Amino acid sequence: MPETNHEITLDSALTEEAVLSTYRRMFAALARDSGAVVDDPALVDIAETLFAAFAEAGEEWLTHEQMRHVCRAYPLDRFENRLRVLRGLGAIREVFPKPNQLRYRASFTSVVGLMFIRRMMDDGGQSEMHRLLALEDLNVADPRTTMEEARASAQNLSRAFRLWALELITLTGGTIEELREQAPKLWGTEEIARRAQSLHGTILTRWPDLDRTCTELRASIYSYSDASRRAAGRLADSAGTTRNLTLLPAETWRTFAQTASKERLASVLDGFVFDAPAPWHDPAAIVRAVDESPRPAPAQPTPPRSALPDSGPADTHVPGTDGLDHLTAVAEAALAGRSTARLEELLTADGEWVSARRLLADLVSADLRPDSPYRLRWSDGLTAAPGDEPAWLSHGRLERTGGVG
Repeated sequence: MPETNHEITLDSALTEEAVLSTYRRMFAALARDSGAVVDDPALVDIAETLFAAFAEAGEEWLTHEQMRHVCRAYPLDRFENRLRVLRGLGAIREVFPKPNQLRYRASFTSVVGLMFIRRMMDDGGQSEMHRLLALEDLNVADPRTTMEEARASAQNLSRAFRLWALELITLTGGTIEELREQAPKLWGTEEIARRAQSLHGTILTRWPDLDRTCTELRASIYSYSDASRRAAGRLADSAGTTRNLTLLPAETWRTFAQTASKERLASVLDGFVFDAPAPWHDPAAIVRAVDESPRPAPAQPTPPRSALPDSGPADTHVPGTDGLDHLTAVAEAALAGRSTARLEELLTADGEWVSARRLLADLVSADLRPDSPYRLRWSDGLTAAPGDEPAWLSHGRLERTGGVG
């Protein structure tokens, strides 16, 4: 026998038995017998029908014949099995514990437990989490709440969020079919995380000594938020551009094509009528026919005509100087009768970079032409003036090396 650290008393035994009896009545609707869970939804429907009948009967309660009458839509053996299990677990009891008792009453704990189970089946526990957070928020804001009660509340919530995050991580890494079945667990995750963070802030504000417990709660909330976002992202990706989760994902079609038998794959095309197959042709003949088939020349669009008047081709051609006259005029204007001039003075004469840039481009063009008598001699000097225009200047000189032709 395992050793215990506390003395077993009558009071402790009664307390443990009270807890167990509450659990038995709470989950009696799901029990097939004393040690197994139902595997037929009709058994749960019988329990719901009985509880609804007890609620309508009021203080009159129900006899065995009346219970059978309200469950007449179900087979007798199933009804008797349900009634035996519900009575054995305390969900249905005699009105007064005395011999030859003919009337029965339903346990309030069993009804509430079945309501809780139905909500869990609908949304996977989302609504219960909202209710739990709302109640815990009221409890920690109550002036009568002690620090130990707040610590227990934070620890329970931290454990719940950790387990929830682990389940979402498992769903994210599993099959997309399972993730779609558990999609209700991703509804309202942002609201749940917001409520949990508000509760965390209330506990930490009232009891600063619970900072370590609140740190664990905050970490579990963030872990749950990250896991829910990843699961929702994969769920959205599986829906494709239609964002319609009722359509089967591509993974399901691929799995079906890889695992289905030939007969099942062929049955998909039952009811379809196809045209007769075309006669067989030699591949070489098909290639030859394609090569020898006439190809229409692509239509070439007419180039657009200019709106300017066209005088036609010139009668004679006069060779020009390719802009040398313009460059000579610019260089002579810059020299102003001198044989040499400083570049920094020429480029800053007008005080704006647009004119200086145009002048510099012309002088560089004149320097690069071998038939031009003008040359640029650059030096190592550099002037930087952030407030002026241009902001920096390289030093150099413009020189005339020969006569102007």
